[in-house]
Order: sequence, then C-alpha cells, then structure tokens
Amino acid sequence: MAKVERVEIAQVDLAPQVRRSDAIQSFVTQETVFVTLRCADGSTGTGYTYTIGTGGSSIVALLRDHLAPQLLGRDARQVEAIWRDLYFHTHANAVGAITSLALAAVDTALWDRKARAAGLPLWQLAGGAKDRVPLYTTEGGWLHLEPAELVEQSLAAREQGFLGAKLKVGKPRLNQDMERLAAVREALGPGFELMVDANQCFTYAEAVRRAQAYAELDLAWLEEPMPAQHIAAHAQLRAATGVPIAVGESIYDLGQFGDYVTQGACSIVQADVARIGGITPWLKVAHLAEACNLAICPHFLMELHVSLCAAVPNSQWVEYIPQLDALTTSRMTIADGHALAPTTPGLGIEWDVAAIKARQRFEPIVLG
Repeated sequence: MAKVERVEIAQVDLAPQVRRSDAIQSFVTQETVFVTLRCADGSTGTGYTYTIGTGGSSIVALLRDHLAPQLLGRDARQVEAIWRDLYFHTHANAVGAITSLALAAVDTALWDRKARAAGLPLWQLAGGAKDRVPLYTTEGGWLHLEPAELVEQSLAAREQGFLGAKLKVGKPRLNQDMERLAAVREALGPGFELMVDANQCFTYAEAVRRAQAYAELDLAWLEEPMPAQHIAAHAQLRAATGVPIAVGESIYDLGQFGDYVTQGACSIVQADVARIGGITPWLKVAHLAEACNLAICPHFLMELHVSLCAAVPNSQWVEYIPQLDALTTSRMTIADGHALAPTTPGLGIEWDVAAIKARQRFEPIVLG
C-alpha cells in the first residue's frame, strides 16, 4: 500500500532572471515551497507551489501545522479524496490564496508520485490529448521597457521561434499604451500573435475605453483588465468589445471559474495550477472550459503547465517565463514554436537536489 509515511517541506527563494514589472507591481522574488512525500511502498513524489514575493512563510506554516499531519497514514493513490479532505479541513480559510497555494504543493506531489509509480509522464496519465502546444513569451514585454526596447525584444522573440508575445499595458495614459503596442505591431506585422495584460489595473470605464482602442491592433486577448472579483463587470466588458477577454491567474477556486464561465465573463481561461489548488482542480477547470467551447491558456509555471496543456484538448498556448532553471537539471523542450510534452515519468521536472539544498531558506521540516 502507498501509505504516506513521511512528509518533507522546504523553501527556496529565486530572483527573476530579468526585471519584471507590470501595472501594479514588480516581481521581486519567487518563493518556491516544496513538498516531498515518501510512502511505505518506496514510492515518492515532489510537488511545489510559489509566490511572487510575499506569503511563503504562511504557506509553510499551513503545510507544517495543518495539512502535512493530515497526510500521514493516507493512501497516496486516493488523490481526489485527499484533496477534498484537505480542502474541507481548511474550509474556514477558503477560498483564499494561501490555502490554495498550500493545497497545490501537496496535490502536485501526489500526482508526481502517481505518475512515477505508473511509469508515465503526467500529460499521458492526465489525458494525453497531444504532445506539443504553441508557445508565446512574456519575458520581453514588461511595462518598464521603452517602445524601442519592446520592439527589439519582440523581434528577437520571433527570431527565436516563438509564435506570439505578451506585452504589459496600463501606462498612465492611453496614448502611451498605444505608442508601445502600435510600434510592435508595425514591426512584426499581422502574422505574429500579440497578447496584452493589464494585471487588473483598470476601472470598468477605462477598460472599455482601452479595449476599444486596442481592437485595431488585432490582439489575441486582453488579460486581466479589471480586479478578478468583479465578474459582472467582465461580462459587460466582453459584451462591449471584440477583443477576447482572458482571466484566471488571480482566481483561486473552481467555483469562481464556474461563475465566470456561466456568466459569459471571459473568452479565454487562464487557470494557474498553483493558485487554483493543484492539478486536481486545474483539470476540472480545463474540462469546464472545454465543455463551454473555451480555450485554456494557463498563467506562468511553464515547466508544469506544458504537461497539463498536453493533457487536455482545448489548451491553446503555453506561456514562456523560465524561473526554475537554477533548481532543475531538465529544461522544457521547444521545437518549431511549440513546447513539447516531457517523456519522463512524473511531472516532467527533474530537480537538482544539490542546488535546492544549497539555496534552501531553512532546514527542511520533516513529519513522520
């Protein structure tokens, strides 16, 4: 029996590879929290979650004090049952970012163990819809870049084989956004996909105004135009513009996605596997989107999302933002502008144990 006998918790902080800024914040550090499960039958699994600078210690505390003790003695094969039990064990704190992020660390570890035990890559175990997904980059589109730099980096992305690029918007004045976007569109022409991301910075009136202006640039989508809690406003915006509206990176619960989809408040779903609480709920969001004829284009975590996107038929893009290179011996394989699904059993991420140990914030917490 795959009874969980030991749970290990660790944290590593990573600086971004380039300066990353958007309309509301800068990406200071990635607090990466790891959970490793060791079972009586010798099977193991490692999962992880992240923040972009705050909350890592709170995730660790929730795992140490409340979630990890509940795992000891459980049959690790019962992934769905464990996720549901942990969710209700923390129900007084749900729906909340810290709870969902902590659940994700456990859930991804359970799926990693399950896939390794089966000898299958995660993407095949979770559905096996396709072995490659189109790739776009965000690394050259940050808000602090001047128009000339934005053009230079977007042209470089196309030369590197990317099929699209995402640019941050939300400058104080509309004309500033338009200058930047128009320069890139003119330089790259109509055959290269452009996405824009406002990171929730607009009011409804400003979102309508800017979406109407952006429409002339033939954008793949406008991402997070307003705060995620305003579902009705997103529905109104979607009805007022022809630009597809993408949301999801700031949604932390399956039911919230259900509300967005049933109220017609989004055109593209962008569930983040860590922020939604793990692989178990992520797959449900993806299939919900599929049932409603919507694409899923997840946020960040490309090393894990490539496998999830390959698992489901309605994935449209993987977002390229490398962040785990310092902690892994594996790299995402790219060919002809597509991210290729990993072929190794498990999550498809091969951790550099020595590098993690050298960078860990504290001595690992061990239960069991």
